[in-house]
Amino acid sequence: MTNIKDMHKHNRVGPVFRGGELATAAIDALEEDNPDRKFTIEDRSAYIRVETDHECIIRRKTMEEILGRPFEMQELETILGSFSGQIEAEQEYVRFYFDIKI
Repeated sequence: MTNIKDMHKHNRVGPVFRGGELATAAIDALEEDNPDRKFTIEDRSAYIRVETDHECIIRRKTMEEILGRPFEMQELETILGSFSGQIEAEQEYVRFYFDIKI
């Protein structure tokens, strides 16, 4: 049995995207915005699961640079099928994280 105090040690967070150009851009943005994180990417054709430990962020500015056009963070909702952890969505970024209260 996992002790609740040790749950943060096995925490995996991140988005589950429907495939396509926007998903590819979001994965590139995740890697650029989180250079200290190692990501596991599972492409299952129908969806792409992206996970890392503890926390990751996608910034609007990075998405705009990658796509070469203006980007609104709400556009991610069209491809975000699910996610692991918790989510914080703002106009400038989307953050996936795990915050355990003991």
